[in-house]
Amino acid sequence: MELWINPACSKCRAAMAALDVSGAAYVVRRYLESPPTAAELEAVLGRLELEPWELVRMGEAAATEATLEMLPRDATHRADWIAAMVQHPELIQRPIVTASDGTTVVGRSPEALERVLAAERGSGT
Repeated sequence: MELWINPACSKCRAAMAALDVSGAAYVVRRYLESPPTAAELEAVLGRLELEPWELVRMGEAAATEATLEMLPRDATHRADWIAAMVQHPELIQRPIVTASDGTTVVGRSPEALERVLAAERGSGT
């Protein structure tokens, strides 16, 4: 499994603790230090079945700086949303957990974490 985290995020720390308790093996990606590319974000969004604006933390100062509240939420401006997330990775909801089979969740709840853990158990890894 791969876990995208910001160490300062309490939900990230809670997700790591839950994965540790479950005995799951995972690789940590500190996505603020190693920002995802546009292609990686597209892949994650596809697995989550979300649009980029659905994964953006609008309360971040970077959202205001990037004037995202003015940016339309439509296919024409989708690439602009992705570009903002690449430039300002702190905008990305966290933690994002991806199982070996590609199942991906925003691990902000025990239920979401259980979905990805069940997928990981099902993949035999």
